Amino acid sequence: MPRDYKMRKRAEARDQTRERILQATMQLHDEQGVAPTTMADIAKRAGVGQATVSRHFQSLSNLIQTCGMHVWVEMQPPVPDAAPAVFAGIETTDGRLAKLVEELDAFYGRGALRLRLASRDRDLLPELNGFLTAVEAGVEALVREALANSGEPEPAIRMAIMLTSFPVWSGFNQLGLPASKLAPLKLKVLECGIKAARQP
Repeated sequence: MPRDYKMRKRAEARDQTRERILQATMQLHDEQGVAPTTMADIAKRAGVGQATVSRHFQSLSNLIQTCGMHVWVEMQPPVPDAAPAVFAGIETTDGRLAKLVEELDAFYGRGALRLRLASRDRDLLPELNGFLTAVEAGVEALVREALANSGEPEPAIRMAIMLTSFPVWSGFNQLGLPASKLAPLKLKVLECGIKAARQP
């Protein structure tokens, strides 16, 4: 058997093991959160020894960061550089706010479980704080871009950022209203909040 074939098969097996560890880790994170998940839990779920996990990932922090990159791709959070393109061709502030609500509904819908679990453990793990800080920066950029041409003062913009945060959005979803009523309600609250914050 040629040496390069053996090396290729060995590399494939290594990649498969690494992927199995990653998938096991993300499953456990989704089930119980990031902070409570241990290397022992991950090894057991992946069907490997803890030494194998350590060979593929130098530390639990390294494994969490790698999972975070996978989760980022799956969730597709807003990013500051892409914010202008979201509102391209929408001239009115009303239209831009409606688009903002639509974009955030889609994003928070994709990431609700993981955002909730990450928020719960945020103060326990710096990796989660970094992840959520990046998410929040993207959301803020989206809000600021939506209001870019509105002439709203900074307090009104900060109010809009607060009202579009994940905790507030989650609170709306606990009202038990159908989606057809929730989106207009979120938009109305956002508009009223901005108006109230601009008052002298």
